[in-house]
Amino acid sequence: MNLFSEPKDEQMLYPEPPKMISTKDFLYYKDMMSWNLSAAKKMNWASQNCQLPDLKKEFEAAEQMHVNHYDELLKTLQQSEGGPVS
Repeated sequence: MNLFSEPKDEQMLYPEPPKMISTKDFLYYKDMMSWNLSAAKKMNWASQNCQLPDLKKEFEAAEQMHVNHYDELLKTLQQSEGGPVS
């Protein structure tokens, strides 16, 4: 064992997100939401401009996936109590 590793029996596992999040975590959530929103918009544009039905279907599925990820992130933020903490 080196100085930087922890014994496996002492590692803490979190089955669910904490009730309050740090400012750093909040900003990372914000970035992830932005990335997913941008990707969903790009997939929507691609599906609207695609002439191949099979590819159009894949773009629509990818768009829905990114929308679902965005919604899950938003739900997690709404469940945190009081917003970000420093």
